[in-house]
Amino acid sequence: MIVTTAAFGSHQLTLIARANAHVSKHSRPMLVEANWLLPGNTWYSSKSVPKLKKYYGLTDEDFTFIDSNSLSMKEPTQALLIETIFQLKDYAAGKRKTLDLPLDFSMGTEFQQSVWRALQEIGYGETISYATLAQRVNSPKGFRAVAQANGKNPFSIIVPCHRVIASDGKLGGYTGGLDKKEYLLALEGVKCRS
Repeated sequence: MIVTTAAFGSHQLTLIARANAHVSKHSRPMLVEANWLLPGNTWYSSKSVPKLKKYYGLTDEDFTFIDSNSLSMKEPTQALLIETIFQLKDYAAGKRKTLDLPLDFSMGTEFQQSVWRALQEIGYGETISYATLAQRVNSPKGFRAVAQANGKNPFSIIVPCHRVIASDGKLGGYTGGLDKKEYLLALEGVKCRS
């Protein structure tokens, strides 16, 4: 696993990518995480690191941190992280409305994966309620389960769970913190009730 951190506005993200060793040596690498880094924490504090270790049978030695300024386009997994950083910068600058990156959803349950795919269909600057998202994944009474799947989304911003708000128009929850959710929605031109 190759790990880096990247600035997003005044915040930091942890980005983790892996080579797709399960298919063939010619397969594309995939992102396994793009999540907010809390102030004072390091990438190793990421909520996904213990899960990644368990899921892939990894040890501490299987994670290599590379400063974003030292990533190389010559190595495919590092090139994916560079592309991720470029797309995030373009999104933050209003030059890009969607992010097109290979994502590894395999650590999620079948239901979580269906929610994460449905999140990707919510348009830039659009918001829907948790209840609407539950209907979209054929679980009309499952708005709490949808909210929990949002909370386990390993790809903040890229899989836009920030676009899901409460039915009353309030922000609802957000794993990265409501300040970040409000920031992302404002970036997309959306005003919500606090």
